[in-house]
Amino acid sequence: MSFTHTALITGGTANLGFQCALGIAQQHPEYLVVICSRSDPDSAAASINETTHQKNVIFLPIDLSSLANVRAFAESWKAKQFPTIIALVLNAGLQFPGEVQMSGDGIESTFAINHVGHALLFHLLFPHLADKARIAITSSGTHDPAQKTGLPDAEYVTAEQLAHPTPDSAKSAGRQRYASSKLANVMWTYALHRRLSAMPKRNLTVVAFDPGLMPGTGLARDGNSLEKFLWFRLLPRILPLLRFIISPNIHTPQESGANLTRLAVGADVEGKSGVYFEGKEIIKSSKDSYDESKQEDLWEWTIKATATSEGDRREFELMN
Repeated sequence: MSFTHTALITGGTANLGFQCALGIAQQHPEYLVVICSRSDPDSAAASINETTHQKNVIFLPIDLSSLANVRAFAESWKAKQFPTIIALVLNAGLQFPGEVQMSGDGIESTFAINHVGHALLFHLLFPHLADKARIAITSSGTHDPAQKTGLPDAEYVTAEQLAHPTPDSAKSAGRQRYASSKLANVMWTYALHRRLSAMPKRNLTVVAFDPGLMPGTGLARDGNSLEKFLWFRLLPRILPLLRFIISPNIHTPQESGANLTRLAVGADVEGKSGVYFEGKEIIKSSKDSYDESKQEDLWEWTIKATATSEGDRREFELMN
């Protein structure tokens, strides 16, 4: 079959990303849907194709913690000559509750995966974006201290400090590093939106998305035994109670996956850009997320950390 466009979803082999990929594949059989993760142990692409009775979903491996691997992925993408990308869903995310872990590139691993690898992937795939392409970035309500999610408050001093924690900042809880990386996701969304808006010849949009709390997903895979029991066994069984006593923003992966699918391809949100969605609704993100000086610090640091040549830097700046 000849496909008209491509949709790419990172973290697309399980939970939220899987449900989003399934939704896009069902709604747009004319799209090639590419799901990307480090591995696909449960044959997610084949499972979606079997469910839809189609053959428009494929799996490609990517390791977002490795800048070299992201570059190799982009080179391979270019060689495959896929149809232009109409939906780029930057969804994969991890948290490391314990001590600081560093990626092979020497970047704190939460920040490396949740932000830096995704940002590089965007820049390298930018030439392959279709007109009216959408970029959807999965963030989290944990980025906003006002939401009182139970995680330590996100803190952004500089991108350099998130990437290379100081002796003092390294003492912070791993879940604070997660919340801070999700704040970076929102800030980068706004910085990118400003640049896309200044490109009249490219009709591109970008949004940040809070899927809500989704008990049972893989986010707590590195927690302790009690945390894993609660997250995987107990909490998914009592979602209605949790919504009543804690927050209505608690969902199954199917519910949040449908919301993310809407942001990627839904007609009713076409043209929405530079905004933050909680589920189906546009809401205000955290106070810190609107600090343009911090957004620009993040943008410039990210380019410096990912560009390997002056040509890269010029392209990544999106000044054309």
